[in-house]
Amino acid sequence: MQIPVTHVGSLIRPPALQQFIRARQRREPYDEAAYQKCLAESVCGIVEKQIEVGVDIPSDGEFGKSISWSQYALERLSGFERRTAPAGANPFARGADRARFPEFYAEMDAAEGAPATAASAGAPLAVCVGPIRYTGQAEIERDIANFRAALKAAGARQGFLPVAAPASVIPDRKNEHYQSDEECLHAIAQAMRIEYRAIIDAGLYLQLDDARFAVTYDRMVPPASLADYRRWVELHVEVLNAALDGIPEERVRYHVCWGSWPGPHTTDVPLRDVVDLILRVKAGAYLIEGANPRHEHEWRVWENVRLPKGRKLVPGVISHATNIVEHPELVAERLARYAGVVGAENLMAGTDCGFAQGPFHRRVHPSIMWAKLDALVAGARLASAQLF
Repeated sequence: MQIPVTHVGSLIRPPALQQFIRARQRREPYDEAAYQKCLAESVCGIVEKQIEVGVDIPSDGEFGKSISWSQYALERLSGFERRTAPAGANPFARGADRARFPEFYAEMDAAEGAPATAASAGAPLAVCVGPIRYTGQAEIERDIANFRAALKAAGARQGFLPVAAPASVIPDRKNEHYQSDEECLHAIAQAMRIEYRAIIDAGLYLQLDDARFAVTYDRMVPPASLADYRRWVELHVEVLNAALDGIPEERVRYHVCWGSWPGPHTTDVPLRDVVDLILRVKAGAYLIEGANPRHEHEWRVWENVRLPKGRKLVPGVISHATNIVEHPELVAERLARYAGVVGAENLMAGTDCGFAQGPFHRRVHPSIMWAKLDALVAGARLASAQLF
């Protein structure tokens, strides 16, 4: 037996594809047929490379998304209007961690640009001004077709498409249409269900990315309490499960992380305070950040928490946020710890988060990304040899 190897999904885009995406974002003229050809070829290339490295369950790299992993929904949902946020009012530039380390974040923002690259699309503020309907059928059908063709060409038996969970769809959105934010959330979930269902109907694994699940704690507490935050999460888990109604749990992957930014993260919510809520999501696999120094110790949470029967834990054993490449023996050690508490047969090897948070926003150099995936595969093989 071998511990299967996968990752969170988003991979660094090739320069040729970035040229087209940049033109699309800037509303500049470009050759649509050439873009579609480049996109299909780029997906084929990234899938082939993943299989070559030894990844068992690859993704399409999220190459079909022209904005970020969460803001892409602006191009697939009706009812939203893009506006430029007032000066100094970027909704992404807040949180307890930023309040504690303002000088650090000022320096980081100056070096990397403003947080959250909806800004790169020219409008960091999205406002709901009308009924929300799913309008991205052509885009998701294209992404599915490109991915299935790439999987077939690479000889891969299975793959996953990552998309945003309702809580993470267009985060920090404003509502001017529905009577309440909760009503707006339900509308988003029902619209996104069309995308979820299309992925499942295509025979692919559906991955729901939900960084906002954990990040919201940093935004809420203080002044809100942990109890207030848990009520917020409970609502969003309930809405997500409703959107998954009728979808086989074993075909669903659920990813939670504490945000991908390279900050101190001293105000992250502890896993022990939310793990029960994560496990309420009707998914067959849970991909949870676990390699960064703020959360690596939390493998011990599973000493006291029972992983439901038939479900898989996919801990991050490789970090996306540092250029230091993990040694395969460290990866094996991390996997062995988890195996000791949940069982090796219930494990898959994964990464903390995606290697690119958008088409132009990456945490490591492409060569480092592939070195890390090499280390992930080698570490999983070492652990498998020890555990099986």
